[in-house]
Amino acid sequence: MRTVKATAAAVTAALAAGAAGIVAGRMAGDAGLKLPPGRPLPGEPRLTVHSTAAGRIALTRDLAALRPGTYGLTGDGSHAVVGPVLTAEPHSADTVVRRLERVTHGTLAPGDKVWLTPNVYVGDPGSALGLDHSDVDIPGELGLLPAWFVPGVRDTWVIAVHGLGATREHTLNVMEFLHRHRFPVLATTHRGDAGAPRPADGLNHFGETEWRDLDAAMRYAVSNGARQLVLHGWSTGATMALRAAAHSGVRDRVSGLILDSPVLS
Repeated sequence: MRTVKATAAAVTAALAAGAAGIVAGRMAGDAGLKLPPGRPLPGEPRLTVHSTAAGRIALTRDLAALRPGTYGLTGDGSHAVVGPVLTAEPHSADTVVRRLERVTHGTLAPGDKVWLTPNVYVGDPGSALGLDHSDVDIPGELGLLPAWFVPGVRDTWVIAVHGLGATREHTLNVMEFLHRHRFPVLATTHRGDAGAPRPADGLNHFGETEWRDLDAAMRYAVSNGARQLVLHGWSTGATMALRAAAHSGVRDRVSGLILDSPVLS
């Protein structure tokens, strides 16, 4: 616990010294500050669908299209999941062929513009994963914050916090694993998300103010039976977790941090 607090405090001090302006500059300034949830990040390329076949999709050749791993592939009105690059598949010099795992909704046709997203699932824990869950509202600084609660028998709750450009659907990527290990999971929203209060200036502050919404979720968890908390965040969600672990009034309940690519400077 001392290590968690010391790490969070040290990184938070670095965050404060860096200031939001530096982060905003690296995230393409106003475009990053005003980015709506679920839309491509500034600089994230729009890829063109060249063709689809059984279990395969050809996309514009780009560094983004060559990323290893499994991703959501989102377009206007469509969502699919793509797996690894299929290097043995025949393709033209300006395309990349990846495994097409599934089309969740909509269609993919040649000429469609799409982008990669961390959201591998769409929907909620019930519709996407078949998990029992409750829709809850967390009282926050600016108003009620919608969240999903997936029950578990442990008294250590995992609070999952999505990052910049994503939605709470991002947390579905780890929810089945956490449920299998019997952890209660609270998947949160924060100011600016769909259904959540909008900040007065309409801007994303890269966790500098949004962490207070995570603090509200932590207090909610403690008041509903959580004895310990693990904060699991991605991108700006990881930044929020660091700040909350250092400054929350219930930070003594934090027993662990899982941080994926925190925005530090």
